Amino acid sequence: MSTPVDGSGAMFDPIAPRYDLLNRVISFGLDQGWRRRLVAALNIHGPARVLDLATGTADVAITIAQTHSEVEVVGVDPSTGMLDVGRRKVASFGLPGRITLEVGDAQALSQADGYFDGVTIAFGIRNVPDRMKALREMKRVTRPGGRIGILELTEPTQGLLAALARVHVHFGVPAIGALLSGPKQYSYLRRSIAAFPSAPAFSAMMLEAGMKLVAVEKLGFGAAHLFVGEP
Repeated sequence: MSTPVDGSGAMFDPIAPRYDLLNRVISFGLDQGWRRRLVAALNIHGPARVLDLATGTADVAITIAQTHSEVEVVGVDPSTGMLDVGRRKVASFGLPGRITLEVGDAQALSQADGYFDGVTIAFGIRNVPDRMKALREMKRVTRPGGRIGILELTEPTQGLLAALARVHVHFGVPAIGALLSGPKQYSYLRRSIAAFPSAPAFSAMMLEAGMKLVAVEKLGFGAAHLFVGEP
């Protein structure tokens, strides 16, 4: 049996049943509010189609559908295990008619140019091997005037609370992850957050991908950032 590659869909399959609990514990429950801010940043009004990349267990997809009654959501993720959990959640909320979950790659989307009114990705862009390719795909499938929202964990850099947040990321996150699930995935999480570009550097990547930068918002003393762009 081959070993799952760091950041791959197969790597996240084993932790899928406990993924939501781990997110709540590791973020002290802040992740839910951050996702709501992501959805609000899309500025959707009326009927629309939204793509949620790295949809995982479908938290963002469900939030979009619950917030906007006329929106249809396509959730894409490379992990079949996460999608299985997501489909059960979608069914439990009575939303299978409005949310479709499918295996896919953010670097090579199957949809036509301008197909979606908005695109989201939460806590997933750092796992994509070629981020620039994924950013260009997000821009390609978003219609003119639509929005692209990217929520990602980042390394806090300034202030006492930022220092405490760094301690939590480097030591608390792997320890909690190992206790509730397994050490490999959450050791990877720590490394991937530390390796993710700074907010200015990632903003520059969005511009290089051809997007117009609408907003960059620091969340949780810098433990996360919300990036909002337009094609």
